[in-house]
Amino acid sequence: MHALARLALLLASGLVLAGGFVFAAGQHFAAVQYGYKSEMLRFEQAQLLEEQRRLMLEREQATSPKQLGVAAREIGMRPIQPAQITPSKNPEESSATAVSAIINPSSSFSR
Repeated sequence: MHALARLALLLASGLVLAGGFVFAAGQHFAAVQYGYKSEMLRFEQAQLLEEQRRLMLEREQATSPKQLGVAAREIGMRPIQPAQITPSKNPEESSATAVSAIINPSSSFSR
C-alpha cells in the first residue's frame, strides 16, 4: 500500500509539472503572438503617419497662393483692377459704416 501511495503522489506531481509546462508554453506562444501583433501595429502606425505627412504637404501645396491663383484663373476669375476700387472721401464715414455693418448688418445695404 505504501508503494501505491508513493506512485499516486509521483503521478500527481508529474501531472502538476506537465500542466505547468503546458501553461508556460501557452503563455510563451501568447507573448510571441502579441509581439507579432505589436510589430504589425507599429508598421501600420508608421504608414499612417507617412500618409498624414503626405496629405498635409499636399494640402499645403493646394492652398498656396500660387495654386489658388491658378485655380481662380481656371474658373474665370481675374485680378482686381484699380478702377474697381472706389476709395471713400471721408475716412470717418467708412469706419462708421463698417461699425454699423458689424452691429447691424442690414444697415449697410443701400436702399
